[in-house]
Amino acid sequence: MSQAVIGVTLDSEEPGGYSKLPWYALRQNYCEAVARAGGLPILLPHEPEQAGAYLERIDGLVVTGGAFDVDPALFGAATRHATVKLKTKRTAFEIEITKGALARNMPVLGICGGQQLLNVVLGGTLIQHIPDEVSDALAHEQPNPRTEAGHRVNVAKGTLLHRICGVDALEVNSAHHQAVKSVGEGVVVDALAPDGVIEGIEDPRYRYCLGVQWHPEYSISQGDEKIFDALIAATR
Repeated sequence: MSQAVIGVTLDSEEPGGYSKLPWYALRQNYCEAVARAGGLPILLPHEPEQAGAYLERIDGLVVTGGAFDVDPALFGAATRHATVKLKTKRTAFEIEITKGALARNMPVLGICGGQQLLNVVLGGTLIQHIPDEVSDALAHEQPNPRTEAGHRVNVAKGTLLHRICGVDALEVNSAHHQAVKSVGEGVVVDALAPDGVIEGIEDPRYRYCLGVQWHPEYSISQGDEKIFDALIAATR
């Protein structure tokens, strides 16, 4: 069987730093995690009108994170928190390709901001700033390095995530100020932080539709690696 081709979404940055022109960026460990699991990672520039063409060439999709937020208007919010930062073209592209992947029942993994976008595509809403909406919240933007765990998540039994990881709890890293607030019809919450913040979602109507609020590409636990293993297996 041919190697599974996994589309990985890029981040975008304004001029400065790497280039005097707008530029794409991605941490190498996203691609390394896909390759370690046996997939062939392909990076996806933000061209919404090309989403269909990309989908003809890939077998699975990873929607990555980044230091930006989904426009609250996309989930029906009347106001926008002062901390919200938009990347409009990136979001437009990721919505288009995620919808197309789900329509094809293609495996989709949303990571951190990618989970939040997936939740919105599936009809859910978001907490715009955790410190303002969650009492006694953990430090979801952890002070220690992202290569280390920041807190624990409890994994719900009977879910895809539990079947993949085979454990009731995972130690995960944490780098987000937003989170899932409510999920759409049919979507299952599969992981919670001790403060009640939703850390994982899935949609059992699809063969592999999973979102995690942490960054499994860092391979902090065996569970992290199993998430990518299962993504590749679901393409077969």
